[in-house]
Amino acid sequence: MSRSGFYKKGTLRTYYLNEKSEEVTSCFCTENNLTTTYKSFVTQQPSELSIQAIEDTELLVIDYRDLQNLYQKSSVWQNIGRIIAERQYMVMEQYASVLCNETAKEKYLRLLKEEPSILNKASVNDIASYLGVTRRTLSRIRKEITQ
Repeated sequence: MSRSGFYKKGTLRTYYLNEKSEEVTSCFCTENNLTTTYKSFVTQQPSELSIQAIEDTELLVIDYRDLQNLYQKSSVWQNIGRIIAERQYMVMEQYASVLCNETAKEKYLRLLKEEPSILNKASVNDIASYLGVTRRTLSRIRKEITQ
């Protein structure tokens, strides 16, 4: 059964396993947001992505069938669902743009500006995989920024 969660408190990371079976972080999700493996939720098929709490987290969870029932009973919930879907699409589009157009250093600076708390909560390995670099390159980027 596929579920979607709104997390009131905590930080999550979304990751997948690459061809070498290494974890690659694709997203850090901070509190007061919605998270799900959206494709899996909509298609009701197993996901290639995993979601992990990286600190204590409080979630409000709804399963797919219950959400579909809300959509059928209320046009207000249909509008909420549309707004959430549009927002998720924009987040994915921005992530794709960042992935294709920014260097690792630029991505690190963006993370530092937009979600600085992640740098204290996530492991160095998770941050490096999110940036698409090795731990050594991440150390070099951090050193360049602090000089």
